[in-house]
Amino acid sequence: MLAAVIPLAAAILAVALAFATGFDQRWTLPPELDARFYGFFLDRYPLFAVAIVYGLACLGLRIVRPGPAGWPRRLVGGGLALALFLAICLYPTFGGVTLRLAFASGGTAFLTQQAMPAAYALGSALAATVFAGALGVGALLIGNRTAQHPRRWLRPIGEALARTLALWFALAVLGLAHAAGFGIWPRRSMTAGDALLAAALAGIAFLPHVACTRLGCTGLTTRRDRSHRLHAAA
Repeated sequence: MLAAVIPLAAAILAVALAFATGFDQRWTLPPELDARFYGFFLDRYPLFAVAIVYGLACLGLRIVRPGPAGWPRRLVGGGLALALFLAICLYPTFGGVTLRLAFASGGTAFLTQQAMPAAYALGSALAATVFAGALGVGALLIGNRTAQHPRRWLRPIGEALARTLALWFALAVLGLAHAAGFGIWPRRSMTAGDALLAAALAGIAFLPHVACTRLGCTGLTTRRDRSHRLHAAA
């Protein structure tokens, strides 16, 4: 289903817009937003901004796609889901608890004489757990999922685990932006090379999660939708 690609397209479009508009730290933002957006974590993990756009698009897609939940539930639950997700990504400043937990755990592992790759893997795993948890709770708030028989709970659990592992891969890849040659955005505007690299990293990072979403997308359709398809195929 093409809808599964929409969050990835949104993430790449965000990179293109940042490049096309020349957005960087010299832009004048409201003081409160300026103090919360720019800083250490944005400098160190700039492409986490792309992950935020991807997550918002995932939640937005759940709100608008057909499903068993009515529009009041979708809108109210969706608003709460978006607020929760933004909080874990941006409060008290950029990165929120997601990057702070990753940085603290990875740094602690390194200080206890763990190898740097192991420390990085631990940090990105914890960040992915928080990130995926916020998306999962958001999906429950939106309610756009069919009820599962008690004996069939293994499938959604397996899907959730696969998506979390895919997000672990995604955040680990995006965190290597500087090592891959990404510039010093947002201290200066993105160059064409920066934008192409960021778009490529976003594609590599999120393709596994897109695949997981594509394979599990039938769980978002209603029984009525499936019955219509069966009748149409008969």
